[in-house]
Amino acid sequence: MEKNDQKNDSIEQSKSDVKVDAKGFFLSIKNFLIELLDFRHDTDHEATINAIKADIPFKGATAWILIFAVFVASIGLNANSTAVVIGAMLISPLMGPILGIGMSFAINDISTLRKSLVNLGTMIVLSLIASFLFFYFFPLSEDNSELLGRVSPDVRDVLIAFFGGLALMVARTKKGTIASVIFGVAIATALMPPLCTAGYGLAKGNFTYFRGAMYLFTINTIFIALATFLVLKLLSFPMHKYANAAKRKRYAIIATVVGVAVMVPAIFTFINVFNKSQIDTQISTFLKNEIKNNNSLQLMDWEIDYAKNELDLNFLNEITEATVNDLNNELLNEKMYPNLNHFKLRIKGSDTKSYDLITSAYKDKREELIESKKMITEMRTQITDLQATISSLNNRIEQDALNKHQNVIAFSKIAKETKIRYNDVEQISFAKVLSSKDFIKIDTIPTATIKWNYKLSENLVNTKERELRNWLQKEMDLDTLFIKRER
Repeated sequence: MEKNDQKNDSIEQSKSDVKVDAKGFFLSIKNFLIELLDFRHDTDHEATINAIKADIPFKGATAWILIFAVFVASIGLNANSTAVVIGAMLISPLMGPILGIGMSFAINDISTLRKSLVNLGTMIVLSLIASFLFFYFFPLSEDNSELLGRVSPDVRDVLIAFFGGLALMVARTKKGTIASVIFGVAIATALMPPLCTAGYGLAKGNFTYFRGAMYLFTINTIFIALATFLVLKLLSFPMHKYANAAKRKRYAIIATVVGVAVMVPAIFTFINVFNKSQIDTQISTFLKNEIKNNNSLQLMDWEIDYAKNELDLNFLNEITEATVNDLNNELLNEKMYPNLNHFKLRIKGSDTKSYDLITSAYKDKREELIESKKMITEMRTQITDLQATISSLNNRIEQDALNKHQNVIAFSKIAKETKIRYNDVEQISFAKVLSSKDFIKIDTIPTATIKWNYKLSENLVNTKERELRNWLQKEMDLDTLFIKRER
Protein backbone atom coordinates (compact mmCIF):
# COMPACT_ATOMS: atom_id res chain seq x y z
CA MET A 1 0.00 0.00 0.00
CA GLU A 2 2.80 2.37 0.90
CA LYS A 3 4.56 1.55 -2.37
CA ASN A 4 1.41 2.41 -4.32
CA ASP A 5 1.15 5.75 -2.52
CA GLN A 6 4.75 6.54 -3.35
CA LYS A 7 4.14 5.56 -6.96
CA ASN A 8 1.08 7.83 -7.18
CA ASP A 9 3.00 10.71 -5.61
CA SER A 10 5.76 10.21 -8.16
CA ILE A 11 3.27 10.26 -11.04
CA GLU A 12 1.63 13.43 -9.73
CA GLN A 13 5.03 15.08 -9.34
CA SER A 14 5.95 14.11 -12.93
CA LYS A 15 2.69 15.60 -14.21
CA SER A 16 3.34 18.78 -12.28
CA ASP A 17 6.87 19.02 -13.68
CA VAL A 18 5.53 18.51 -17.23
CA LYS A 19 2.95 21.27 -16.74
CA VAL A 20 5.62 23.63 -15.44
CA ASP A 21 7.93 22.80 -18.34
CA ALA A 22 5.10 23.21 -20.90
CA LYS A 23 4.05 26.52 -19.36
CA GLY A 24 7.62 27.74 -19.49
CA PHE A 25 7.98 26.58 -23.10
CA PHE A 26 4.86 28.39 -24.30
CA LEU A 27 5.80 31.46 -22.29
CA SER A 28 9.18 31.47 -24.02
CA ILE A 29 7.51 31.23 -27.44
CA LYS A 30 5.14 34.05 -26.52
CA ASN A 31 7.99 36.29 -25.37
CA PHE A 32 9.96 35.47 -28.52
CA LEU A 33 7.03 36.35 -30.82
CA ILE A 34 6.34 39.60 -28.94
CA GLU A 35 9.98 40.61 -29.21
CA LEU A 36 10.03 39.59 -32.88
CA LEU A 37 6.82 41.35 -34.02
CA ASP A 38 6.39 44.31 -31.65
CA PHE A 39 7.42 47.53 -33.40
CA ARG A 40 5.81 50.09 -31.10
CA HIS A 41 9.03 50.90 -29.25
CA ASP A 42 10.72 51.83 -32.53
CA THR A 43 8.16 54.49 -33.50
CA ASP A 44 8.77 58.22 -33.86
CA HIS A 45 5.32 59.88 -33.63
CA GLU A 46 6.31 63.47 -34.25
CA ALA A 47 8.72 62.74 -37.12
CA THR A 48 6.13 60.50 -38.83
CA ILE A 49 3.39 63.16 -38.70
CA ASN A 50 5.75 65.88 -39.94
CA ALA A 51 7.01 63.67 -42.79
CA ILE A 52 3.49 62.85 -43.97
CA LYS A 53 2.40 66.49 -43.78
CA ALA A 54 5.48 67.53 -45.76
CA ASP A 55 4.45 65.27 -48.69
CA ILE A 56 0.89 66.62 -48.92
CA PRO A 57 1.39 70.06 -50.59
CA PHE A 58 1.07 70.06 -54.36
CA LYS A 59 2.66 72.99 -56.12
CA GLY A 60 5.77 74.05 -57.94
CA ALA A 61 8.24 71.21 -58.36
CA THR A 62 5.73 68.58 -57.16
CA ALA A 63 3.28 69.56 -59.93
CA TRP A 64 5.95 69.22 -62.60
CA ILE A 65 7.13 65.89 -61.17
CA LEU A 66 3.56 64.60 -61.41
CA ILE A 67 3.21 65.78 -65.03
CA PHE A 68 6.49 64.15 -66.02
CA ALA A 69 5.49 60.94 -64.19
CA VAL A 70 2.21 60.92 -66.15
CA PHE A 71 4.05 61.22 -69.45
CA VAL A 72 6.55 58.52 -68.48
CA ALA A 73 3.74 56.14 -67.47
CA SER A 74 1.78 56.96 -70.64
CA ILE A 75 4.83 56.23 -72.80
CA GLY A 76 5.30 52.96 -70.93
CA LEU A 77 1.68 51.98 -71.60
CA ASN A 78 2.00 53.04 -75.23
CA ALA A 79 5.16 50.97 -75.67
CA ASN A 80 3.82 48.11 -73.50
CA SER A 81 6.99 48.43 -71.39
CA THR A 82 6.74 47.21 -67.80
CA ALA A 83 10.11 48.74 -66.87
CA VAL A 84 9.06 52.23 -67.99
CA VAL A 85 5.74 51.98 -66.13
CA ILE A 86 7.60 50.97 -62.96
CA GLY A 87 9.83 54.02 -63.34
CA ALA A 88 6.76 56.27 -63.44
CA MET A 89 5.43 54.67 -60.24
CA LEU A 90 8.67 55.47 -58.41
CA ILE A 91 8.68 59.21 -59.22
CA SER A 92 4.96 59.80 -58.77
CA PRO A 93 4.03 62.03 -55.76
CA LEU A 94 0.45 60.70 -55.51
CA MET A 95 1.08 58.76 -52.29
CA GLY A 96 1.52 61.88 -50.12
CA PRO A 97 -2.11 63.16 -49.98
CA ILE A 98 -3.47 59.60 -49.61
CA LEU A 99 -1.36 59.03 -46.49
CA GLY A 100 -2.47 62.47 -45.31
CA ILE A 101 -6.13 61.42 -45.56
CA GLY A 102 -5.56 58.26 -43.52
CA MET A 103 -3.52 60.13 -40.92
CA SER A 104 -6.15 62.89 -40.62
CA PHE A 105 -8.82 60.39 -39.62
CA ALA A 106 -6.47 58.65 -37.20
CA ILE A 107 -5.47 61.80 -35.28
CA ASN A 108 -8.66 63.87 -35.84
CA ASP A 109 -6.89 66.60 -37.87
CA ILE A 110 -9.58 68.24 -40.01
CA SER A 111 -7.25 70.90 -41.42
CA THR A 112 -4.84 68.26 -42.78
CA LEU A 113 -7.79 66.26 -44.13
CA ARG A 114 -9.03 69.29 -46.07
CA LYS A 115 -5.56 69.94 -47.54
CA SER A 116 -5.11 66.28 -48.45
CA LEU A 117 -8.46 66.04 -50.24
CA VAL A 118 -7.89 69.27 -52.19
CA ASN A 119 -4.38 68.26 -53.25
CA LEU A 120 -5.39 64.71 -54.18
CA GLY A 121 -8.31 66.01 -56.26
CA THR A 122 -5.99 68.45 -58.03
CA MET A 123 -3.47 65.69 -58.73
CA ILE A 124 -6.16 63.42 -60.18
CA VAL A 125 -7.54 66.12 -62.48
CA LEU A 126 -4.06 67.16 -63.66
CA SER A 127 -3.07 63.53 -64.27
CA LEU A 128 -6.22 62.87 -66.33
CA ILE A 129 -5.68 66.01 -68.43
CA ALA A 130 -2.00 65.20 -69.08
CA SER A 131 -2.67 61.57 -70.01
CA PHE A 132 -5.67 62.57 -72.15
CA LEU A 133 -3.53 64.99 -74.16
CA PHE A 134 -0.76 62.42 -74.59
CA PHE A 135 -3.02 59.65 -75.89
CA TYR A 136 -5.04 62.07 -78.01
CA PHE A 137 -1.92 63.02 -79.99
CA PHE A 138 -0.09 59.67 -79.65
CA PRO A 139 -2.83 57.01 -79.67
CA LEU A 140 -2.11 53.32 -79.13
CA SER A 141 -2.11 51.20 -82.27
CA GLU A 142 -3.81 48.45 -80.26
CA ASP A 143 -4.75 47.71 -76.64
CA ASN A 144 -1.84 45.93 -74.95
CA SER A 145 -1.34 43.89 -71.79
CA GLU A 146 -0.01 46.79 -69.69
CA LEU A 147 -3.16 48.79 -70.41
CA LEU A 148 -5.69 45.96 -70.17
CA GLY A 149 -4.28 44.97 -66.78
CA ARG A 150 -5.58 48.27 -65.32
CA VAL A 151 -9.24 48.12 -66.44
CA SER A 152 -10.50 45.00 -64.64
CA PRO A 153 -9.57 45.09 -60.92
CA ASP A 154 -10.05 41.96 -58.84
CA VAL A 155 -9.67 40.97 -55.19
CA ARG A 156 -5.88 40.75 -55.55
CA ASP A 157 -5.73 44.50 -56.24
CA VAL A 158 -7.62 45.15 -52.99
CA LEU A 159 -5.24 42.95 -51.00
CA ILE A 160 -2.15 44.49 -52.64
CA ALA A 161 -3.34 48.02 -51.81
CA PHE A 162 -4.20 47.11 -48.19
CA PHE A 163 -1.09 45.11 -47.30
CA GLY A 164 1.11 47.48 -49.28
CA GLY A 165 -0.34 50.38 -47.27
CA LEU A 166 0.36 48.51 -44.02
CA ALA A 167 3.96 47.89 -45.06
CA LEU A 168 4.37 51.54 -46.06
CA MET A 169 3.06 52.90 -42.76
CA VAL A 170 5.13 50.52 -40.65
CA ALA A 171 8.19 51.73 -42.60
CA ARG A 172 7.07 55.38 -42.26
CA THR A 173 6.63 55.19 -38.50
CA LYS A 174 10.01 53.53 -37.90
CA LYS A 175 12.83 55.67 -36.66
CA GLY A 176 14.91 56.11 -39.77
CA THR A 177 12.46 55.47 -42.63
CA ILE A 178 13.15 52.37 -44.75
CA ALA A 179 13.38 53.86 -48.26
CA SER A 180 13.39 50.49 -50.04
CA VAL A 181 10.00 49.64 -48.54
CA ILE A 182 8.54 52.94 -49.73
CA PHE A 183 9.81 52.30 -53.26
CA GLY A 184 8.48 48.74 -53.18
CA VAL A 185 5.02 49.88 -52.10
CA ALA A 186 4.98 52.54 -54.82
CA ILE A 187 5.58 49.79 -57.39
CA ALA A 188 3.15 47.28 -55.87
CA THR A 189 0.17 49.61 -55.44
CA ALA A 190 0.63 51.21 -58.88
CA LEU A 191 -1.27 54.48 -58.41
CA MET A 192 -0.09 56.21 -61.58
CA PRO A 193 -0.87 53.64 -64.35
CA PRO A 194 -4.64 53.50 -63.62
CA LEU A 195 -4.91 57.29 -63.99
CA CYS A 196 -3.05 57.16 -67.31
CA THR A 197 -5.30 54.32 -68.46
CA ALA A 198 -8.32 56.43 -67.51
CA GLY A 199 -6.89 59.28 -69.60
CA TYR A 200 -6.49 56.84 -72.49
CA GLY A 201 -10.14 55.84 -72.10
CA LEU A 202 -11.20 59.49 -72.31
CA ALA A 203 -9.00 60.12 -75.35
CA LYS A 204 -10.47 57.11 -77.18
CA GLY A 205 -14.03 57.70 -75.97
CA ASN A 206 -13.94 54.28 -74.28
CA PHE A 207 -15.76 54.89 -70.99
CA THR A 208 -15.59 51.22 -70.03
CA TYR A 209 -11.79 51.58 -69.78
CA PHE A 210 -12.21 54.91 -67.96
CA ARG A 211 -14.58 53.48 -65.36
CA GLY A 212 -12.49 50.34 -64.80
CA ALA A 213 -9.23 52.29 -64.38
CA MET A 214 -10.78 54.86 -62.03
CA TYR A 215 -12.32 52.03 -60.03
CA LEU A 216 -8.86 50.48 -59.60
CA PHE A 217 -7.39 53.85 -58.56
CA THR A 218 -10.22 54.35 -56.05
CA ILE A 219 -9.60 50.88 -54.58
CA ASN A 220 -5.89 51.64 -54.15
CA THR A 221 -6.63 55.04 -52.58
CA ILE A 222 -9.25 53.80 -50.10
CA PHE A 223 -7.31 50.80 -48.86
CA ILE A 224 -3.96 52.62 -48.57
CA ALA A 225 -5.72 55.30 -46.50
CA LEU A 226 -7.44 52.57 -44.45
CA ALA A 227 -4.11 50.86 -43.76
CA THR A 228 -2.63 54.20 -42.69
CA PHE A 229 -5.53 54.77 -40.30
CA LEU A 230 -5.22 51.31 -38.71
CA VAL A 231 -1.44 51.45 -38.19
CA LEU A 232 -1.54 54.91 -36.58
CA LYS A 233 -4.42 53.86 -34.32
CA LEU A 234 -2.56 50.67 -33.35
CA LEU A 235 0.50 52.75 -32.44
CA SER A 236 -1.67 55.16 -30.37
CA PHE A 237 -0.61 58.30 -32.21
CA PRO A 238 -1.64 61.40 -30.21
CA MET A 239 -4.87 63.13 -31.27
CA HIS A 240 -4.64 66.61 -32.75
CA LYS A 241 -5.13 69.25 -30.06
CA TYR A 242 -7.71 72.05 -30.35
CA ALA A 243 -7.89 75.01 -27.97
CA ASN A 244 -11.68 74.92 -27.88
CA ALA A 245 -13.17 71.75 -26.33
CA ALA A 246 -16.43 72.16 -28.28
CA LYS A 247 -14.50 72.52 -31.51
CA ARG A 248 -12.47 69.41 -30.70
CA LYS A 249 -15.66 67.44 -30.04
CA ARG A 250 -17.30 68.73 -33.24
CA TYR A 251 -14.29 67.82 -35.36
CA ALA A 252 -14.11 64.40 -33.71
CA ILE A 253 -17.73 63.77 -34.72
CA ILE A 254 -17.08 64.99 -38.27
CA ALA A 255 -14.00 62.78 -38.59
CA THR A 256 -15.93 59.78 -37.25
CA VAL A 257 -18.87 60.30 -39.63
CA VAL A 258 -16.61 60.80 -42.66
CA GLY A 259 -14.47 57.83 -41.63
CA VAL A 260 -17.52 55.57 -41.38
CA ALA A 261 -18.79 56.94 -44.72
CA VAL A 262 -15.48 55.92 -46.30
CA MET A 263 -15.25 52.59 -44.50
CA VAL A 264 -18.69 51.38 -45.61
CA PRO A 265 -17.93 51.72 -49.37
CA ALA A 266 -14.53 50.13 -48.71
CA ILE A 267 -16.20 47.10 -47.16
CA PHE A 268 -18.74 46.84 -49.97
CA THR A 269 -15.98 47.32 -52.53
CA PHE A 270 -14.01 44.44 -51.07
CA ILE A 271 -17.09 42.21 -50.94
CA ASN A 272 -18.08 43.04 -54.54
CA VAL A 273 -14.58 42.55 -55.90
CA PHE A 274 -14.18 39.33 -53.91
CA ASN A 275 -17.50 37.95 -55.20
CA LYS A 276 -16.60 38.89 -58.76
CA SER A 277 -13.24 37.16 -58.36
CA GLN A 278 -15.03 34.04 -57.07
CA ILE A 279 -17.38 34.10 -60.06
CA ASP A 280 -14.48 34.51 -62.52
CA THR A 281 -12.60 31.61 -60.94
CA GLN A 282 -15.61 29.28 -61.00
CA ILE A 283 -16.50 30.22 -64.58
CA SER A 284 -12.93 29.44 -65.64
CA THR A 285 -13.22 26.07 -63.87
CA PHE A 286 -16.60 25.44 -65.52
CA LEU A 287 -15.23 26.19 -68.99
CA LYS A 288 -12.21 23.95 -68.41
CA ASN A 289 -14.10 21.00 -66.92
CA GLU A 290 -17.26 21.00 -69.01
CA ILE A 291 -16.19 22.45 -72.38
CA LYS A 292 -12.46 22.58 -73.05
CA ASN A 293 -11.99 18.96 -71.94
CA ASN A 294 -14.83 17.90 -74.26
CA ASN A 295 -13.43 17.27 -77.73
CA SER A 296 -16.91 17.46 -79.31
CA LEU A 297 -17.29 21.13 -78.31
CA GLN A 298 -15.36 23.88 -80.11
CA LEU A 299 -15.63 27.05 -78.03
CA MET A 300 -14.79 30.17 -80.05
CA ASP A 301 -15.24 32.86 -77.37
CA TRP A 302 -17.21 33.68 -74.24
CA GLU A 303 -18.35 36.72 -72.31
CA ILE A 304 -19.76 37.41 -68.82
CA ASP A 305 -22.60 39.89 -68.25
CA TYR A 306 -22.40 40.58 -64.51
CA ALA A 307 -25.39 42.93 -64.55
CA LYS A 308 -27.74 40.28 -66.02
CA ASN A 309 -25.96 37.26 -64.48
CA GLU A 310 -25.51 35.68 -67.90
CA LEU A 311 -22.70 33.67 -69.45
CA ASP A 312 -22.54 33.88 -73.26
CA LEU A 313 -20.87 30.96 -75.05
CA ASN A 314 -20.14 31.10 -78.77
CA PHE A 315 -19.28 27.77 -80.41
CA LEU A 316 -17.87 27.02 -83.84
CA ASN A 317 -19.86 23.79 -84.15
CA GLU A 318 -23.60 23.25 -83.96
CA ILE A 319 -24.89 22.69 -80.42
CA THR A 320 -27.72 20.24 -79.77
CA GLU A 321 -30.46 20.71 -77.20
CA ALA A 322 -29.13 17.73 -75.21
CA THR A 323 -25.74 19.45 -74.93
CA VAL A 324 -27.42 22.65 -73.76
CA ASN A 325 -29.33 20.76 -71.06
CA ASP A 326 -26.14 19.02 -69.91
CA LEU A 327 -24.28 22.34 -69.62
CA ASN A 328 -27.20 23.88 -67.71
CA ASN A 329 -27.31 20.98 -65.27
CA GLU A 330 -23.56 21.21 -64.66
CA LEU A 331 -23.81 24.97 -64.12
CA LEU A 332 -26.44 24.40 -61.41
CA ASN A 333 -24.12 22.03 -59.50
CA GLU A 334 -23.90 23.91 -56.19
CA LYS A 335 -21.03 21.77 -54.89
CA MET A 336 -18.80 22.53 -57.89
CA TYR A 337 -20.01 26.07 -58.73
CA PRO A 338 -21.82 27.56 -55.69
CA ASN A 339 -21.53 31.15 -56.99
CA LEU A 340 -23.02 30.35 -60.42
CA ASN A 341 -26.41 28.89 -59.47
CA HIS A 342 -28.11 32.21 -60.33
CA PHE A 343 -26.40 32.47 -63.75
CA LYS A 344 -28.09 31.77 -67.09
CA LEU A 345 -26.42 30.33 -70.16
CA ARG A 346 -26.82 31.92 -73.57
CA ILE A 347 -25.40 29.62 -76.22
CA LYS A 348 -24.69 30.25 -79.89
CA GLY A 349 -23.64 27.50 -82.27
CA SER A 350 -21.43 28.09 -85.34
CA ASP A 351 -20.54 31.45 -86.80
CA THR A 352 -23.50 31.48 -89.20
CA LYS A 353 -26.37 31.18 -86.77
CA SER A 354 -27.62 33.89 -84.49
CA TYR A 355 -30.03 32.34 -82.05
CA ASP A 356 -29.90 31.85 -78.32
CA LEU A 357 -30.69 28.58 -76.59
CA ILE A 358 -32.25 29.69 -73.34
CA THR A 359 -31.74 27.84 -70.07
CA SER A 360 -34.10 25.59 -68.14
CA ALA A 361 -35.86 28.59 -66.60
CA TYR A 362 -37.80 28.89 -69.88
CA LYS A 363 -38.84 25.26 -70.37
CA ASP A 364 -42.47 26.32 -70.88
CA LYS A 365 -41.43 27.92 -74.19
CA ARG A 366 -39.95 24.74 -75.61
CA GLU A 367 -42.40 24.45 -78.52
CA GLU A 368 -41.83 28.04 -79.54
CA LEU A 369 -38.08 27.48 -79.35
CA ILE A 370 -38.28 24.37 -81.55
CA GLU A 371 -40.25 26.28 -84.17
CA SER A 372 -37.73 29.12 -84.05
CA LYS A 373 -34.89 26.63 -84.51
CA LYS A 374 -36.56 25.28 -87.65
CA MET A 375 -36.83 28.78 -89.11
CA ILE A 376 -33.23 29.49 -88.17
CA THR A 377 -32.11 26.24 -89.79
CA GLU A 378 -33.77 27.32 -93.04
CA MET A 379 -32.17 30.76 -92.77
CA ARG A 380 -28.81 29.14 -92.12
CA THR A 381 -29.19 27.05 -95.26
CA GLN A 382 -30.00 30.19 -97.26
CA ILE A 383 -27.03 32.01 -95.75
CA THR A 384 -24.77 29.06 -96.61
CA ASP A 385 -25.97 29.16 -100.22
CA LEU A 386 -25.40 32.92 -100.38
CA GLN A 387 -21.91 32.52 -98.93
CA ALA A 388 -21.12 29.87 -101.54
CA THR A 389 -22.36 32.20 -104.28
CA ILE A 390 -20.35 35.12 -102.93
CA SER A 391 -17.25 32.95 -102.62
CA SER A 392 -17.70 31.75 -106.20
CA LEU A 393 -18.09 35.33 -107.48
CA ASN A 394 -15.01 36.45 -105.54
CA ASN A 395 -13.00 33.61 -107.06
CA ARG A 396 -14.19 34.56 -110.54
CA ILE A 397 -13.31 38.22 -109.98
CA GLU A 398 -9.84 37.36 -108.73
CA GLN A 399 -9.31 34.87 -111.54
CA ASP A 400 -10.34 37.49 -114.13
CA ALA A 401 -7.91 39.94 -112.56
CA LEU A 402 -5.10 37.39 -112.65
CA ASN A 403 -5.78 36.65 -116.30
CA LYS A 404 -5.68 40.35 -117.24
CA HIS A 405 -2.85 41.52 -115.03
CA GLN A 406 0.02 39.27 -114.09
CA ASN A 407 1.09 41.34 -111.09
CA VAL A 408 -2.34 41.66 -109.43
CA ILE A 409 -2.83 39.63 -106.24
CA ALA A 410 -6.00 38.66 -104.41
CA PHE A 411 -7.42 41.95 -103.22
CA SER A 412 -9.37 40.39 -100.36
CA LYS A 413 -6.15 39.17 -98.74
CA ILE A 414 -4.50 42.59 -99.06
CA ALA A 415 -7.57 44.31 -97.58
CA LYS A 416 -7.63 42.02 -94.56
CA GLU A 417 -3.90 42.36 -93.88
CA THR A 418 -4.12 46.15 -94.31
CA LYS A 419 -6.80 46.39 -91.62
CA ILE A 420 -4.75 44.19 -89.27
CA ARG A 421 -1.57 46.23 -89.73
CA TYR A 422 -3.21 49.67 -89.89
CA ASN A 423 -6.42 49.65 -87.90
CA ASP A 424 -6.93 53.39 -88.56
CA VAL A 425 -7.64 52.65 -92.25
CA GLU A 426 -11.42 52.80 -92.75
CA GLN A 427 -11.51 51.95 -96.48
CA ILE A 428 -9.08 50.81 -99.19
CA SER A 429 -9.48 50.56 -102.96
CA PHE A 430 -7.01 49.45 -105.62
CA ALA A 431 -7.01 49.79 -109.37
CA LYS A 432 -4.68 50.23 -112.34
CA VAL A 433 -5.48 53.65 -113.80
CA LEU A 434 -4.84 54.54 -117.43
CA SER A 435 -2.93 57.83 -117.62
CA SER A 436 -1.32 60.01 -120.31
CA LYS A 437 0.98 62.98 -119.80
CA ASP A 438 1.58 63.87 -123.47
CA PHE A 439 -1.86 62.67 -124.67
CA ILE A 440 -0.12 60.18 -126.95
CA LYS A 441 1.60 57.60 -124.78
CA ILE A 442 -0.62 55.78 -122.31
CA ASP A 443 0.70 54.40 -119.00
CA THR A 444 -0.93 52.08 -116.50
CA ILE A 445 -0.46 53.43 -112.95
CA PRO A 446 -1.23 51.21 -109.92
CA THR A 447 -3.30 53.39 -107.59
CA ALA A 448 -4.50 52.70 -104.03
CA THR A 449 -7.21 54.93 -102.58
CA ILE A 450 -7.11 55.09 -98.78
CA LYS A 451 -9.64 56.56 -96.36
CA TRP A 452 -8.14 57.22 -92.90
CA ASN A 453 -9.81 57.76 -89.54
CA TYR A 454 -10.73 61.43 -89.41
CA LYS A 455 -9.39 61.72 -85.83
CA LEU A 456 -5.79 61.19 -86.95
CA SER A 457 -3.57 64.24 -87.25
CA GLU A 458 -2.08 65.19 -90.62
CA ASN A 459 1.47 64.37 -89.51
CA LEU A 460 0.46 60.93 -88.26
CA VAL A 461 -1.45 60.20 -91.47
CA ASN A 462 1.58 61.16 -93.58
CA THR A 463 3.84 58.86 -91.54
CA LYS A 464 1.46 55.90 -91.70
CA GLU A 465 0.83 56.52 -95.42
CA ARG A 466 4.53 56.21 -96.23
CA GLU A 467 4.73 52.95 -94.28
CA LEU A 468 1.60 51.64 -96.01
CA ARG A 469 2.93 52.51 -99.50
CA ASN A 470 6.21 50.68 -98.88
CA TRP A 471 4.40 47.63 -97.55
CA LEU A 472 1.87 47.52 -100.44
CA GLN A 473 4.62 47.83 -103.03
CA LYS A 474 6.47 44.92 -101.47
CA GLU A 475 3.35 42.75 -101.13
CA MET A 476 2.15 43.48 -104.69
CA ASP A 477 5.63 43.33 -106.20
CA LEU A 478 5.21 46.75 -107.80
CA ASP A 479 7.92 49.16 -108.90
CA THR A 480 5.70 52.18 -108.32
CA LEU A 481 2.46 52.79 -106.44
CA PHE A 482 0.43 55.97 -106.25
CA ILE A 483 -1.50 56.61 -103.01
CA LYS A 484 -4.66 58.67 -103.25
CA ARG A 485 -6.17 59.91 -100.03
CA GLU A 486 -9.94 60.06 -99.53
CA ARG A 487 -11.41 62.15 -96.72
